[in-house]
Amino acid sequence: MSVAEIRKSAETRMAKSLDTLKTNLSKIRTGRAHTGILDHVQVEYYGSPVPVSQVANVNLVDARTISVQPYEKPMLSVIEKAIRESDLGLNPISMGETIRVPMPALTEERRRDLTKVVKSEGEDAKVAVRNLRREANEALKKLVKEKEISEDDERRASDEVQKLTDRHVAEIDKIVATKEAEIMTV
Repeated sequence: MSVAEIRKSAETRMAKSLDTLKTNLSKIRTGRAHTGILDHVQVEYYGSPVPVSQVANVNLVDARTISVQPYEKPMLSVIEKAIRESDLGLNPISMGETIRVPMPALTEERRRDLTKVVKSEGEDAKVAVRNLRREANEALKKLVKEKEISEDDERRASDEVQKLTDRHVAEIDKIVATKEAEIMTV
C-alpha cells in the first residue's frame, strides 16, 4: 500500500463518518415535521421488516403534520402501531384510509436533552475520525519499518493525515452547531 493509497483510504472513510453523522442527526426531530423522521421506523410486511416509506406514501400536510397513506388497507393498523411504538415519541391518529402524525411542540427541557444527543453523536463521529487517523499513521509507520518510504516521507504524510483529520473535525463541529441551533429555535 502506498502513501497516496493510505491517504485516499483515510479521506474516503472520514467522509463516510461525516455521512453517517448527517444521517443520524436527520433522525433527531426539531419540532418541524419532515418525512425523513419516519425513515427508520420498520413495519412487519409479509414476515419481513421494511421501512414505512416502502409500504405507504409519506407526505407533509403542514409544518407540524405528516400524512401516511398505506398502499394496502390492512397495513393501516400495523403502520400506526409501529409509529406509536418507535422511539420518536409520536402519537399517530388514524383517519379512514390515512394516518396523521402530528409533531408535538418541543419543551425547553426536551430541546436541551436533544442538544446533548446531538453533541454525543458529534463526539462519536470525532472519535471515528481520530481512529481513522491513528490507523493511517500506523500504516505509514509500517511502511517506514519495511523501508518502503523514508522517515521524512512518513512525517510529511502524517502531517497531511493530520490536516485531513482537522478539516473533518471542523466540519463535524459545524454540522453539530447547525443542528443545535435548529433544535433550540422555537
